[in-house]
Amino acid sequence: MNASLQPRPVLSSVTRRALDAAGLGDIADKVVARERLTLEDGQRLFATPHVQLVGVLANLVRERHHGDLTYYNRNQHINATNVCEATCMFCSFSRLETGDPRAYTMSMEQALSRIRALRDTFITEVHIVNGLNPDLPFRYYTDLLTALKQERPDLHIKGFTAVEIHYYAGKFGMTYEQVLDALCEAGLDSMPGGGAEIFADRVRKKICHDKVDGPGWLKIHEIAHARGMRTNATMLFGMIETTDERLDHMLQLRDLQDVTGGFQTFIPLKFHNEHNRLNGLYEATAVEVLRTFAVARLMLDNFPHIKAYWPMLGVQVAQSSLAWGVDDLDGTVREERIYHMAGAKTPQALSRDDLVALIRAAGRTPVERDTLYHVAAEV
Repeated sequence: MNASLQPRPVLSSVTRRALDAAGLGDIADKVVARERLTLEDGQRLFATPHVQLVGVLANLVRERHHGDLTYYNRNQHINATNVCEATCMFCSFSRLETGDPRAYTMSMEQALSRIRALRDTFITEVHIVNGLNPDLPFRYYTDLLTALKQERPDLHIKGFTAVEIHYYAGKFGMTYEQVLDALCEAGLDSMPGGGAEIFADRVRKKICHDKVDGPGWLKIHEIAHARGMRTNATMLFGMIETTDERLDHMLQLRDLQDVTGGFQTFIPLKFHNEHNRLNGLYEATAVEVLRTFAVARLMLDNFPHIKAYWPMLGVQVAQSSLAWGVDDLDGTVREERIYHMAGAKTPQALSRDDLVALIRAAGRTPVERDTLYHVAAEV
């Protein structure tokens, strides 16, 4: 592993001349000197036609942090209910009412069966994200956590987005602190980054007006970090947001990370336009996706990891992103529902061997991790 982290040449003379010719020489100087990029720098990175050079700079930062290493884990997703009273225009997962033939809510036994089916398969993480179900008591969620921990105390439970925390607080007359404390006591170990979407009020009012706003999402993660929890952060892009709004989103995350240091990973999520009310929008191209990953790696200098969530990108784009600032491909992602209900054509799961082969074919060294990035194995 140490060999993968040896210092590399910073920029070749040919690359340096190309950056200067493209008008990106001053940004390259900052990147080499490890100086923080500004909003204006980010705007230029999104605007330049020389997108491959943005990738080169992002790869420099990626390899500075991680060398050739690329991380993955073995995880199981449990989406316990898709009943949701929020009306997000981009969502293809939720069903508004219990009784809808496509709606479901798992019993404790059904949720546990997902874990029991893997008793002879090595996994390290359970990932839980749910709809905002108006018919369930808060105890459903604490009982779910307790049951999962009793069944497999060795598994790390990453669950409940800030959207869910905000919803429980309002519905059950609790503070954010009380909700998080109760969930942690029942077995929650860390939080995913979902529900961030785009922080800009202009966009949120149009696509997700009836769930937690940007400041609320950030506040919940700040509270989680103060309790010693690690969390992730996402950004849903390729809808109606501008690149300036993407940058604003990144900079707000960067500011909070300066204060708390509690974020582990940033995950740009590409919008899928099937089976939802935004199906008239074009989806982001592969080049736009890769540029967004690269800009994120360059702007988020205080985030340890940038993750490509392969179920929503497609395997080929996710693999390509390993040269555009990305160092993590998530994991085996068994039984992912949310993006597949939005039209994702990717497999429902990849095996460990599949992930290892994918990473090696990109010229990277695969490293299995747990949720907190402790190394499980290098292969």
